[in-house]
Amino acid sequence: MIIETKVRRIGNSLGIVLPKEALNALKVEEGSMIYLTEAPDHSLRVTADRKGFGERVAIAEDLMRRYRNALKELAK
Repeated sequence: MIIETKVRRIGNSLGIVLPKEALNALKVEEGSMIYLTEAPDHSLRVTADRKGFGERVAIAEDLMRRYRNALKELAK
């Protein structure tokens, strides 16, 4: 599924409006929390808040920060 939307000015910021199809695919509604995480090739992954997702992301980021050098060596 490809959904196209424009970046728009919202006050002093820029933002996007998610079309109904995107909201239905994410199973979110007004007030729901979503996460944007880095993905390969300068892209982002949009993930709806699911039980424990934010906590798991925080744990993964902490581990990646603490073991940064080891992960760099493993990536070679």
